[in-house]
Amino acid sequence: MTQDRVVVVTGASRGAGKGIALALGETGATVYVTGRTRSEGDAALPGTVFATAEEIDRRGGTGVPVICDHADDAQVEDLFKRVEREHGGLDVLVNNAFTIPDGLTQKGPFWEKPLALQSMFDVGMRSAYVASYYAAPLLVRNNAGLVVNTSSFGGRCYMHGPAYGAGKAAVDKMAHDMAVDFEPYNVAVISLWMGLLKTERNRALFEGVPDRYKSFAAGAESAEFSGRVIDTLARHPELMKWTGQVHIGAELGERLGVADIDGGRPESHRARLGDPPTFGTAVVK
Repeated sequence: MTQDRVVVVTGASRGAGKGIALALGETGATVYVTGRTRSEGDAALPGTVFATAEEIDRRGGTGVPVICDHADDAQVEDLFKRVEREHGGLDVLVNNAFTIPDGLTQKGPFWEKPLALQSMFDVGMRSAYVASYYAAPLLVRNNAGLVVNTSSFGGRCYMHGPAYGAGKAAVDKMAHDMAVDFEPYNVAVISLWMGLLKTERNRALFEGVPDRYKSFAAGAESAEFSGRVIDTLARHPELMKWTGQVHIGAELGERLGVADIDGGRPESHRARLGDPPTFGTAVVK
């Protein structure tokens, strides 16, 4: 894939999505940045789709801000119609949009937490399916491409309760099954388990982190590391050998020779949090 790639990164006002969008934009790509935050102050945390797009421009890419609520299928459809009008095809889709409801990290069993945690099934699990649905014809048209579902170890271990875990496990399996449908068109699909990230949300948490979690905080990845991994994977001459799998970002980065922005190599949390799932080879249609 050349530097004139067309990319969509969902949920990129801040956090992982912003970091991924910046890393991909730095390669010269045109990056459509989606999110709901139009102006500073609209959200509790800093960041807007416009600020992300402007930073992409400063880094040598072309940032295209798109206000899009990924809980609204019509807005998602309009997003990809716009990409089609403006470019005719799509090279990379990163499904990163995710809602973080109040009470997610609240202590106690799931029935003592807000029922609203199920909103993660909408903007997270369901939104990844819908975006991929509308992006698929554009990826197929190019007869090459990459779809990445950002995920976490919560798809395998207990993390924040069953709602969070079910959502992450779902996008992992979704990547595997979409890969079957996309394979004849040379489009790869993976799920990428990111580590603890140095995001706007997490930086404040690191200051008061309990001693037992300090090793996690010390080994946190930049928000751009995953984008660097995605960029290198998208350019790989044997991209399709990675398709249909769940990959730990730190390990995939190691295999691809990708360093973080500080030159370091993030640590894999496999030993503490578990192995990625493997799926059966049977295909029932």
